[in-house]
Amino acid sequence: MVVVTAATLLVAAAASLFMAWSIGAGSSGSTPFAPAVGANAISVMRAGLVVGVLGLFGAILQGANVTEAVGTELIGGVTLTAVAAIVALVTAAALVAVGVFAGYPIATAFTVTGAVVGVGIAMGGSPAWPKYAEIMTLWVLTPFVGGGVAYTVARMLTGEALPERALTAVLAGLVGAILANVGFALLGPAGEQASVASVLGSDLGVGDAGFAVVSLAVAALVATLVYLDLGRDREGAQRRFLLAMGGLVAFSAGGSQVGLAIGPLVPIFGEVGVPLWALLVGGGVGLLAGSWTGAPRMIKAISQDYASMGPRRSISALIPSFAIAQTAVAFGIPVSFNEIIVSAIVGAGYAAGDAGVSRKKMGYTVLAWVGSLVGAFALGFTLYSIVGFAL
Repeated sequence: MVVVTAATLLVAAAASLFMAWSIGAGSSGSTPFAPAVGANAISVMRAGLVVGVLGLFGAILQGANVTEAVGTELIGGVTLTAVAAIVALVTAAALVAVGVFAGYPIATAFTVTGAVVGVGIAMGGSPAWPKYAEIMTLWVLTPFVGGGVAYTVARMLTGEALPERALTAVLAGLVGAILANVGFALLGPAGEQASVASVLGSDLGVGDAGFAVVSLAVAALVATLVYLDLGRDREGAQRRFLLAMGGLVAFSAGGSQVGLAIGPLVPIFGEVGVPLWALLVGGGVGLLAGSWTGAPRMIKAISQDYASMGPRRSISALIPSFAIAQTAVAFGIPVSFNEIIVSAIVGAGYAAGDAGVSRKKMGYTVLAWVGSLVGAFALGFTLYSIVGFAL
């Protein structure tokens, strides 16, 4: 019996690593630096290497919220078994892998959520409607908010109504304020996360106002540094800001996407005493492997096939992407980075006419997103029903 249990856990872990590799190759590994590659700020291969490392750090420092949500909050009344986790992960990973090799960015959050819910319903569980409402709200709003903000920012940066140098510095300051309020596992007590603003603000002795003081101070510092850098070398400063944004989005991708790979393992490995941090490290390594080996193909597809991107439009796409990603991480909502980045790229692309936006490619991508959710649910439900009957 012990041997069977150990073998089942090993198969579940292997399925999780396969899922992590697929995500690293097709979502967290390809999307964060796609705008930077499209703007010729970094090469495809170097982007894959950098995003893998940053994704690993993000998985370890920020991955707990989404991981627990995927593992325990998507279905009610039942706890995922090892067999259920295997079926859900293999189903989702197979769909994502198909998208990687076909050159279409399948939404990993859609596939994993659909597969886990399908398997959970087949087990006799009940739908977690309140959580679904949160998830669907974010999924529906993401294209409009991300694309809309990217379009607006790109229009301002490429227009003549506002001074580009000052506007870029203000945008950088806004990013700094968001970063100051991002939660990190290293800053909080055991099992919790804390932000720079919360840690430093509590030491100022001014109560809740400390958060605002630290946030404004970080924003002012970042804005000043970017403003001065733009004054010395405008093109170089734009490139550095763009790469910094790509790095922040890559880090956020790791914090969000690792939960899609290891979330189903939380109930079963928790029972045998495996700590969450160990699962996060394992999932992060899987993301890194996928980024290094499979991401370049998708980076090229996203950076070139959806819209023609320059540095300013790329910056415009990454700013809302970073904000949406961190919102999802904070609330523990599984979100598709493909949806976030592609929507933002298209929005920024439209700021300059159509800027090479491929309507045909976008239409196929949306169909792939919807199809991946429905298909993952149907496959997960069917496969588990067959396996459960056989067992």
